[in-house]
Amino acid sequence: MTLTQPEFAGAQIRPSPNFGERIGGPADMLVLHYTGMDSADDAIEWLCSPRSEVSAHYFVFEDGRTVQMVPEDKRAWHAGASSWQGQRDLNSRSIGIEIANPGHQGDYPDFPPKQIEAVVELCQYCVKKWAIVPQRVLAHSDIAPQRKEDPGEKFPWRSLFDAGVGHWVEPSTATGGRFLHRGDRGQPVEALQAMLAMYGYSVEITGLFDEDLETNVRAFQRHFRPARVDGVADVSTIETLHKLLSAIPEGPPKG
Repeated sequence: MTLTQPEFAGAQIRPSPNFGERIGGPADMLVLHYTGMDSADDAIEWLCSPRSEVSAHYFVFEDGRTVQMVPEDKRAWHAGASSWQGQRDLNSRSIGIEIANPGHQGDYPDFPPKQIEAVVELCQYCVKKWAIVPQRVLAHSDIAPQRKEDPGEKFPWRSLFDAGVGHWVEPSTATGGRFLHRGDRGQPVEALQAMLAMYGYSVEITGLFDEDLETNVRAFQRHFRPARVDGVADVSTIETLHKLLSAIPEGPPKG
């Protein structure tokens, strides 16, 4: 299928050949990325090159221009090896949006207001069209924490939430107090693992605070408690996770 008209009003068309058929039904997730390249033009060239074997449904430039690369009912190649709520092939379940930003491997600038306005509008459209529940609007780092950091702690998830997109609670203030970190063992670690798994992170309940748990805690912090991203489960991190679980909107995600 070749794109001739954008599905999102106002988007430009720049087709990517890198897509396939969805497996198992329509999209029920929205995954946000940053490009992680110095130049937005270079990033979109890469996403549209058959050599790259990567793509996304939409691309948002710093100035707010939006480009559609893959039809929404097709399987774009943006999530890679990933997992959420025990599900894997997340490319088949998701709409992928790439946001132009050099990211952590560059100077990781703030996302410009015009870009965020465009991302919010695009996300509003996607969640309404595809009936995506708030807790299925995710960062690439949420679903692939061992490999990815994007869109990172500077991305304004609160702005999306205020516009009716995604799940959010006001984070508890990062202060001192007791904490859990790598090497700890026991029931408190099990409880932390269980809470992260309950929300959707791919965490095995072992009672050991290992590298895998540290990486998932860091991913959680990037999205929901961005004031300090260190992989240490301090009081603020655990309180924020409690509040988030308590505030899950009614109605289970589509399985």
